[in-house]
Amino acid sequence: MTTLVLDNGAYTAKIGYSHEKVSVLPNCQFRSKTLRLKTYTANQLDEIKDPSGLFYILPFQKGYLVNWDVQRKVWDHLFGKEMFKVDFADTSIVITEPYFNFTSIQESMNEILFEEYQFQAALRINAGSLSGHRYFQENNSELCCIVVDSGFSFTHIIPYCRGRKMKDGICRINVGGKLLTNHLKEIISYRQLHVMDETHVINQVKEDVCYVSQDFYKDMEIAQLKGEENMVMKDYVLPDFSSIKKGFCKPREEMNFTGKYKTGEQILRLTNERFAVPEMLFHPADIGIQEMGIPEALVNSINKMPEEMQPHFYNNIVLTGGNTLFPGFRDRVYKEVRALAPTEFEVSVVQPQNPICYAWEGGKLLAENPDFEEMVVTRDDYEENGHFICEEKFDI
Repeated sequence: MTTLVLDNGAYTAKIGYSHEKVSVLPNCQFRSKTLRLKTYTANQLDEIKDPSGLFYILPFQKGYLVNWDVQRKVWDHLFGKEMFKVDFADTSIVITEPYFNFTSIQESMNEILFEEYQFQAALRINAGSLSGHRYFQENNSELCCIVVDSGFSFTHIIPYCRGRKMKDGICRINVGGKLLTNHLKEIISYRQLHVMDETHVINQVKEDVCYVSQDFYKDMEIAQLKGEENMVMKDYVLPDFSSIKKGFCKPREEMNFTGKYKTGEQILRLTNERFAVPEMLFHPADIGIQEMGIPEALVNSINKMPEEMQPHFYNNIVLTGGNTLFPGFRDRVYKEVRALAPTEFEVSVVQPQNPICYAWEGGKLLAENPDFEEMVVTRDDYEENGHFICEEKFDI
């Protein structure tokens, strides 16, 4: 019996058999502006000659799986003969879903997994639980950890104790990568170039040039300096999709601080956007979202836990999800939590090697766990008892 692990995120799906490597693929369909009729799925993105003005068709809206037609097409592609060639009769699946998922979505997922695809067994679980499982496997002596999962739609903060999530401490901040990209699009469109349709390109810009400031006001002052003194300024060469396939940052020695470039490249000049955009994860109030930032929410969540557990949580903060890849993210979380935490507690913030696939690798470990058979719901169980058995067995 093989096990397929699918961390089904709103932006990318991390998928692979538990005995193989993971693949990270876009979890959506695309249409290009030029060829309106043709739809591309997941990793067919690479086939599009001109990815400017891509239309994204996403299965997830606001973090929940609502567009089943798109999700089915993506799954058909992933499970099909081009990709993973899944033999459903001999495969069980571990699949992730968001916290506080709606019952109707859970039931649709059960039906699709068991009735349409006919997997032999399934385990529905939160991505954070897989991250927690992996962390506890690697650090056997620890009893508690608190997972920060900052993804495409939300940032979740989830305390785990002995492998169980502590429901009272779960916190959701409605800021994720999608919001950051959209905000960057708006700023650039307002200040320089109209890029509201260029989600794909601006997302690349965000990943290449944004960073988390350690001292916001100091960086703001540097960003206002003229010429060479301005260490924050970066020139980003936009792709034209004929000679330049992918945008890149101009090296500092090639930058022209005074005026225009003679070459025909299209340039975005970025200054304070570089750190003002990721700053929203730490101060959502800056753009009118009245919520706590990550460090404050972490401390708030830990304070809801029993007192004797609190020092253990401060000492085991785990960062996962794509937003944690911004340079300076880990240091800033450490700095702010350290300032808010009681002085007698040690604070330790861990950023795994690959925070995007961390949960998937937790799922891989879980699939090799001897207790795995006890956790899943088999197709026979489901046919006998329906949705009820899934609700009872899955810790969701």
